[in-house]
Amino acid sequence: MLLPKLGGLGAEIAAICDPQDDALARGRLLAPAASAYTRARDLLDHPGLDAVGIAVGPAVHAELAPQILARGLPVFIEKPPGATAAQAEAILAAAERAKKPAVIGFMKRHSTANRIAFNLVRSAEFGPAAGFLGHYMTAPTYFQGNPDYAGFYLHHCVHYLDLVPWLMGPLSGLRVRRHEASPGKLLLHLDLDCRSGALATLAMGTLQSRGAPVEWWQVMGDHRRVEVRNVTEVRYVRDPAFKVDDPAATMVADADTMIWEPNPTVAADEDHKGYRALLAGFLRRVRGEAADVPEIADGVLAMRRLDAMRTSIGTGERVALEA
Repeated sequence: MLLPKLGGLGAEIAAICDPQDDALARGRLLAPAASAYTRARDLLDHPGLDAVGIAVGPAVHAELAPQILARGLPVFIEKPPGATAAQAEAILAAAERAKKPAVIGFMKRHSTANRIAFNLVRSAEFGPAAGFLGHYMTAPTYFQGNPDYAGFYLHHCVHYLDLVPWLMGPLSGLRVRRHEASPGKLLLHLDLDCRSGALATLAMGTLQSRGAPVEWWQVMGDHRRVEVRNVTEVRYVRDPAFKVDDPAATMVADADTMIWEPNPTVAADEDHKGYRALLAGFLRRVRGEAADVPEIADGVLAMRRLDAMRTSIGTGERVALEA
């Protein structure tokens, strides 16, 4: 996902690294001009680097990101930035010491559909958001070998613990209900408290097929709502008049429902997942420019919410979140 997008944005991929020979070989196919290493310290010694990206896993992210920042290099960190909030906080401290950006791979903020919907929700016309409802599912394939579901929490759930507050504003607490249909098949219902007073309900689990759409969310306001289905369709519902008794009925631009969906028949990169826009923002930060991208402070907040979620799963109690 990442290397082709970087090349398409005009970045020179100078070096790649992976300790596994087969993964390194695939990387060489995507970046044939890059030097190749099997040890991270050798990659960091490569001359002339402007920035480093790591997409390895939470434990290695927590180990490598501070080393990269200590060398004065900006870093892109695929989510999650660590296995716990404490590990993410250590990266934040390293970024503050180095005065360099550490951008986190919360690409869902940059999906074209999600960005359109975000701008609608934050518009003056939409008004205050009153509620969030959504589901973000996956299959048990990845997680049946993890009886504690650690991989599911870290690699799946963390996305929406960033996305929901991005849409709805800061959270003050959460409570989780849990149902395990059978080992590896889990359903979670999250009751999220918004500091604004709005209500948020989120279902996440491992009970659906990856071969079918598994993602849908809605933000509701006063006589209007925005919905995103499968990261490819945006539906904006307003307050239309009844048309059944109106022989001159037509579509009203500022009242009837609007729908946006991409045109996959053209050559444009619609960026459904959001990787291209996220990495474009990272490159702007590398150049010292402003960019609206999730950075390590956002990663710390998401990991604190994830830690609170895991606590609530264990106790069944509501857990408060710091301001």
